Amino acid sequence: MKRGSAKTLEKEKGSEKIIALTVNGEDHLVPVEDRDTLLDVLRNRLSLTGAKEGCGTGECGSCTVLVDGKPVLACLTLAVGAVGKEITTIEGIAASGKLSPLQKAFIDHGAVQCGFCSSGMILSATALLSDNAKPSRQDIQKALEGNLCRCTGYNKIIEAIESVKDKK
Repeated sequence: MKRGSAKTLEKEKGSEKIIALTVNGEDHLVPVEDRDTLLDVLRNRLSLTGAKEGCGTGECGSCTVLVDGKPVLACLTLAVGAVGKEITTIEGIAASGKLSPLQKAFIDHGAVQCGFCSSGMILSATALLSDNAKPSRQDIQKALEGNLCRCTGYNKIIEAIESVKDKK
């Protein structure tokens, strides 16, 4: 499919419609119903399981993905609302199968324990570092406000992010 055609493709098919989504730089035609969340489509239609459903109410951040570079809760976002936008999942930030510096820092600093919150934390931090290459500790804490972790106590996560910002 030709890039840029995502906005124009929408075809009725029974109670479902086919929409075009750009995910991790690739265009996909996906059958959806109007009520399907972006999280459901990513996990169940595109087999991108990095985003997790923790609460289903937008409280935990484990479903965070980037939409046009900004963190979005995929459990609260309708898939049809993502047409024409660039969606980035945790699977999309590793270049050529090589972990991003932030992903590597999470491993090196022990910020990944059970891993359930990791993709949301990493994507929220990726957006922060994209906007602010040298955020303060307070900036990092604010960027992570919507992401809950029950394993690390946040210190290791913040240290991992700080280690990456110090290299920029």
